[in-house]
Amino acid sequence: MDSRFVNVVVKGDSMWPTLTAGSTVRFERVEANSLEVGQVVLLEHPFRSDLRIIKRIQSIDSGRIFVVGDNPDPTASEDSHNFGEVEAEKILAVLRD
Repeated sequence: MDSRFVNVVVKGDSMWPTLTAGSTVRFERVEANSLEVGQVVLLEHPFRSDLRIIKRIQSIDSGRIFVVGDNPDPTASEDSHNFGEVEAEKILAVLRD
């Protein structure tokens, strides 16, 4: 398999209804300078290096990225509302169809 792609099993409901728990999704490794607002990304949790999370890029400001979950329930997602903006280098890959 091409090493620039990674398959991830979704855990939790933070990205519902876009992604559902238990589904497998494919991400592609990308350069930080190619990130765009609206993309769903796989990233390293800013405070737990052993944890990878899936979020959507809401804004990009001078290399810092604000990521959010898609679930409309504000308590369903730990995201930039909780831990603040993340460095672009924390983004590991972008969701691909």
